[in-house]
Amino acid sequence: MNLALVHSRARTGVRAPAVRVEVHLAGGLPSMSIVGLPETAVREAKDRVRAAIQCAQLEFPARRITVNLAPADLPKGGGRFDLPIALGILAASGQVPLEALEGYEFVGELGLTGELRSVDGILPAALAAADAGRKLVVPAGNGEEAGLASRVEAYTARTLLEVCAMLHRSKTLPAAVAPAVTRAATPDLRDVRGQAHARRALEVAAAGGHHLLLIGPPGCGKSLLASRLPGLLPEASEEEALEAAAIASISGRGLDPAAWRTRPFRAPHHTASAVALVGGGAEPRPGEISLAHHGVLFLDELPEWERRALEVLREPLESGVVTVSRAARSAEFPARFQLVAAMNPCPCGWAGDPSGRCHCSPDVVRRYRGRVSGPLMDRIDLHVEVPRLPPAELRPGAPEGEPSEDVRARVLRARSIQDTRAGKPNARLGQAETGATCRLASSDHALLEHAVEQLQLSARSMHRILRVARTIADLADSPQIRTAHLTEAIGYRRMDRGLAAMSQ
Repeated sequence: MNLALVHSRARTGVRAPAVRVEVHLAGGLPSMSIVGLPETAVREAKDRVRAAIQCAQLEFPARRITVNLAPADLPKGGGRFDLPIALGILAASGQVPLEALEGYEFVGELGLTGELRSVDGILPAALAAADAGRKLVVPAGNGEEAGLASRVEAYTARTLLEVCAMLHRSKTLPAAVAPAVTRAATPDLRDVRGQAHARRALEVAAAGGHHLLLIGPPGCGKSLLASRLPGLLPEASEEEALEAAAIASISGRGLDPAAWRTRPFRAPHHTASAVALVGGGAEPRPGEISLAHHGVLFLDELPEWERRALEVLREPLESGVVTVSRAARSAEFPARFQLVAAMNPCPCGWAGDPSGRCHCSPDVVRRYRGRVSGPLMDRIDLHVEVPRLPPAELRPGAPEGEPSEDVRARVLRARSIQDTRAGKPNARLGQAETGATCRLASSDHALLEHAVEQLQLSARSMHRILRVARTIADLADSPQIRTAHLTEAIGYRRMDRGLAAMSQ
């Protein structure tokens, strides 16, 4: 038999499309060519594969070798096809049984000695192999990551010879096993002194999945509060954790398999570019908003960010996905994150402080706030002022705040109500779902309409107020949204009250 077929997987965004590695041996001068839109690293595989086969004391055929990576219109990159190409050559030349390749998929890079080296994007490949009903063979370095996909039968190998021995049924490969899950310690809310209003807003944000903006002077605890949000959120489900882990797997930053159930918390510096946030590159990679999928994205010093970088957040905040398009290819990445942002009220940071130390003019404050566009601010549900605390509340021995464990218990009860009612957090309710689940009494309708008129709110802001009110009612275990719940939700639109309120 001069023809062999080996199954493998490419990497396109978070997907792992199937690739058929077809190897044909023909007469003529010895040569090897790889076709099927291979990139440079794939074309170089012929040298790695030749040396690996020879170092393994196997025969590299002195024939004309053609390797086709199908489908031909799918770009192929990286060293992930080294192992299937080598096995295809060995099978086509009769050195491994051809029928033994059926039912398996192979992914891995080869060293010149025949050693198998780990590659990125193994978790998406494992999930795709499970859906295709095939077993997967990966390098030993990728074993823990492949083991996260519990529904796939995955095996690990250290060398090309071990894979050949398995195909000859003279050796059994060890199964890929996920490591024991470690629970990363999260900062506790008890460390936050005072700030009852901001703590309450953080609880509401966690309970409904709402986006949050913290506004206050330097050192008042905005970053401290933001870092406590992950500890209030429900544990990620297996599906959510696998989605987030798959993104980390293809990001090039690496995946810690032991911490795969931990919700991500991303806090990029304000000098990050738009590409760093949404993703990009010649071969599109996920950005910070995708790395925060099913977790928290914290943007500190919000007005200091480049305007273009902030504007790219608008669509993902609504849709939960981002499409990165380049001339050669495009990729879609999930980006269902919870945004927490922080900003000072003015350039010096002290507008509204009782000390009166702020001397910023209204025009200066207006320009500073104008660095964050209205459409982006419109998409943030909760705008909360975080004032400077008096020294007495910060002295050693002062009473601690309520611990995260107690707050999280209330958040979980509210989330359970939302899951039973709509199968999703309140922040993700559609317009029709908002109308069905956020009904108000007639007097409360009049109150909301008056607030919308006075604050000049958009229809989007009005719907977000309703969803926040629904979350507050859920925290109170109330089937109906009452006046107190609605007024509290309206009170969280701090940035909609105009410049005068910020400067008083």
